[in-house]
Amino acid sequence: MICDINNIKYTDTNNFFLIAGPCVIENEKMPFEIAEKINQICNAHKVPFIFKASYRKANRSKSDSFTGIGDQKGLKIIKEIGDSLKIPVLTDIHSPEEATLAARYVDILQIPAFLCRQTDLLIAAAKTGKIVNIKKGQFLSAEAMKFAVEKVRQAGNSNIMLTERGSMFGYQDMIIDFRSIPIMQKNKVPVILDVTHSLQQPNQVEGVTGGKPELIECMAKAGIATGVDGIFIETHPNPARAKSDGANMLKLDKLEDLIVRLLKIRKAIV
Repeated sequence: MICDINNIKYTDTNNFFLIAGPCVIENEKMPFEIAEKINQICNAHKVPFIFKASYRKANRSKSDSFTGIGDQKGLKIIKEIGDSLKIPVLTDIHSPEEATLAARYVDILQIPAFLCRQTDLLIAAAKTGKIVNIKKGQFLSAEAMKFAVEKVRQAGNSNIMLTERGSMFGYQDMIIDFRSIPIMQKNKVPVILDVTHSLQQPNQVEGVTGGKPELIECMAKAGIATGVDGIFIETHPNPARAKSDGANMLKLDKLEDLIVRLLKIRKAIV
């Protein structure tokens, strides 16, 4: 792996790495249960694991949608998960001020797709010294992401990852252009496929985001076959009851079978 990620394991296996967890911290108990289960699966199959969760959801369809349990409380839970399981942890940020705050708690700062061109945010994230994972905007070409990479590098930080999460060519639906993966890898950074967000269908009936979770395995397999360095999956014990993005999440009890199938493809192509 090109990025220097604290606590990451199994870097000598040639496996893809997994970024996974719930969309948002919903309470104090469930994130630990999710992280422990994913960590158990990844240890069994020697897949490097990065836990992800938003401490606050700033981009919601409706003003009364759940956004979190409090910034400090959510960030402390994410840090405690990383410390207790000895794994790297990731969360997304939305402003330069959040970059400074979140950097005290996590190993990786994630730039949301809608904000990937925000120069002040990219520079603030870079200056924390943390790894910066930039999600490609639904409105940008893969080639254009080189400018986001350059902003972070010019601010003195070379620990960068890029994440493909689909492009929006029509209304309320996403399409993955798998050409984006090798194109973005030309920037000499790890490239990740965000499987679950690329299957979102934003702002459906009554302002609730929908999704196509039945295609998670298909998209993940295609990403591994294309040569992604990592897979990003949001998962939950009961997606139907998740407080954010449940419509496109993978049910937690299906994760291990999917990992096993993806590893078979990975083994065939390396």
